[in-house]
Amino acid sequence: MPTYPDLKLYIGGKWRSTPETMPVLNPADESVLGLLPIARQSDLDDALQAAAEGLKVWSCTAPRKRAEIMMRASSLLRERNEDVAFAISSELGKPIRQARLEVIRGCEFFEWDAGEAQRLYGRVIPSEPGIRYMTVRQPIGVVAAFSPWNFPMSQPARKVAGALAAGCSIILKAAEETPGGAIHIARAFHDAGLPPGVLNLVFGIPSVISDYLIPQDQTRLIAFTGSTAVGRHLTSLAGRHGKPVLMELGGHAPVIVCDDVDPHQAGILSATRKVRNSGQVCTSPTRFFVHERVFDRFVDAFTRQAAATVVGNGIEEKTEMGPVANARRLEALTALSEDALAKGARVLTGGQRIGDKGYFFAPTVLANVPDHARVMQEEPFGPMAIINRVASLDDAIAKANALPFGLAAYGLTHSAANVDKMINLVEAGNLSINTLEASVAETPFGGVKASGFGREGGEEGLLHYTVVKTVSHKMEL
Repeated sequence: MPTYPDLKLYIGGKWRSTPETMPVLNPADESVLGLLPIARQSDLDDALQAAAEGLKVWSCTAPRKRAEIMMRASSLLRERNEDVAFAISSELGKPIRQARLEVIRGCEFFEWDAGEAQRLYGRVIPSEPGIRYMTVRQPIGVVAAFSPWNFPMSQPARKVAGALAAGCSIILKAAEETPGGAIHIARAFHDAGLPPGVLNLVFGIPSVISDYLIPQDQTRLIAFTGSTAVGRHLTSLAGRHGKPVLMELGGHAPVIVCDDVDPHQAGILSATRKVRNSGQVCTSPTRFFVHERVFDRFVDAFTRQAAATVVGNGIEEKTEMGPVANARRLEALTALSEDALAKGARVLTGGQRIGDKGYFFAPTVLANVPDHARVMQEEPFGPMAIINRVASLDDAIAKANALPFGLAAYGLTHSAANVDKMINLVEAGNLSINTLEASVAETPFGGVKASGFGREGGEEGLLHYTVVKTVSHKMEL
């Protein structure tokens, strides 16, 4: 039987504890899984020094050697899939089958970026005889990275993969509520032979750590995934110190359901995807704008599928949806549901907590939700779907674009003309047609408008971890 990992900081190639700790809870039964050490300023100073020393070694390591270590770490994580998945399911409540897939997804980020490390090309610029102009890409330096709680392994993996592939060292501040995935990543890289200081892992009070790390001279890039409000604060702080940022921020993903698809099939697909990770996904399909000709059949199929979801402890194989992450999510979802109902929406299923032990919230379907309801403006970040009727594709696109967010958007249609219009007019960094998967390792991922800037993944992902140096070489004085 797998066990929950021992929780420690990882600095300069060594594990360490600290006097102050905070509990990590199991959201299924509210039991304490372990005590997480809180980094002191001295620990952060050590991490900065270690990262600076690690950078000297890693930036001069051949790309092929970097790739070999990354692939070795990924192989170890694949071998340890059951242990990592157990940690994820225990601390987040994610169904164990989804947790296993998250481990594989994180490994795919390492494997893709390991290949990209060997293809980080510069270029030669045409010039007159006797002089040559060229560009080279070099690692930007020490990265301060902040990852969220909703994907404990794959979200840290994305940032570690990009930084290491580009030749940077990194100080990762992973989520305190779900530290297990990041602990396993650090273990794998330690066992794979990563030089000390290249990867450092700290935990603590988020604002204290970010406020201290970002202004330091050693820190050259801030990479963050999380809420728009926090992202804007960190961007402002970085700007005051002239530091570039890579931001993947909040979303409120629209789904446009056209009248040429099978509404029953579309409803089942949509409801199944909505409850993935209890809806705690920045790209989770949430605002469904359904053509009036297929609206009733879509709503019926969606609601039946959502209501039939098997909710329980994530560690059980039969579970299809676990608890939400914490009591704050329960309170937020309850408030959004009550507000929508008070403003005229119909609650077709769910809308309330399940039981009184653990953080379980029922899969919820809201229909005919008015634009002024809070849930139409605020990302619910839970198993809550909004289904509204539209008269045309133009109407759906206008509603999809009405919010300041633009991370992921989806369209269900078999019409090439509809697809073309959505490609041109939907405001999102990621548009998926007839699939509710927003990103894979090979493709760039990121948002527009208030959903951030910069990209992770694909060949574009490594570029943000590098700087361009222009070289002008005259053959003679």
